[in-house]
This record gives sequence, structure tokens and C-alpha cells, in this order.
Amino acid sequence: MNLDLDPDLDLVLTRTLAAPRELLFECWTEERHLPHFFVPRPHRVIRCRLDPRTGGTFETTFEVDGQEMQNNGVYLEVIENEKLVFTDGYTEGWKPAPDPFMTAIVLFEDAGDGRTTYTAIARHRSAEKAEAHKAMGFHEGWGTVADQLEAYAQGLMT
Repeated sequence: MNLDLDPDLDLVLTRTLAAPRELLFECWTEERHLPHFFVPRPHRVIRCRLDPRTGGTFETTFEVDGQEMQNNGVYLEVIENEKLVFTDGYTEGWKPAPDPFMTAIVLFEDAGDGRTTYTAIARHRSAEKAEAHKAMGFHEGWGTVADQLEAYAQGLMT
């Protein structure tokens, strides 16, 4: 899959997770699962609304250090068990967001033996926004989320 990555705009994290891609995709697309892994602990998701279809809602509210942070967006592309693309550039009904930050692309590729090559890409509108996201700890934060996702999915398998 050619994503035409731009090193100035795109931040990328790739891991091999010990869980099947169908289960990881389910975790990413069902409201009952997302709060268990989506933000690095001790932060937490306190609300989410997911409608995993093109144009469907992808809304999350986090609690970070006692403050609520709301993130409203939409899915741009959903390919079952393979790919999710969502953005905060638009909200439900294709209403442009006032200050968009990024578009996320999450890829799930079968790695054999019940494992998945998991790739998370954060695509930004400017090099400044990408650099700010990197400085906020993109690799550490999204890496922690990948670890939490793997552990949560493994718990569902037992």
C-alpha cells in the first residue's frame, strides 16, 4: 500500500502486536473497547462515540490531569480488518473544524501466527504541527497505546 509518506508532515509508528488483526480492528471500532487502550495511562477516555463508516463520527473525550479534552472528528475511510482513516479536520456532517490538527491512518496487516503488523500514522497539515506533535511525545504516547492495545486484546483472547 503506497501512502506517499512525507517525513516533514507524517509521524509513523510500526509495531508487531501479538494479537490477530480482526481483534485489533474490533478494539478500534467498538465503543466498549476503545476506552481500555486509546490514551496512555493514567489518562483515560471518559466518553466516546464511534460510527465506523465513511463520514461516521469518531468522537472521544479524555481526562488528562483532571482536565477534559474533547476530540471530534469523522472517519474518512474504513476497510474492515485492514485500515482506518479518521480526522479532526471535519466533524459530523462534513462540517470543517476550526483548528484541525491531524489525520490518523491505522493499518492492520497479518504478520502470521496470530500476530499483526500495526502501523499508526499521524498526518499533519504543516511541518510545524508535525514537529509540535513529535515534541508532545507522539512516538512514546502512540507506542504506549500500542502496548495497551496489545495487552487488552490478549486479555480478550483468554
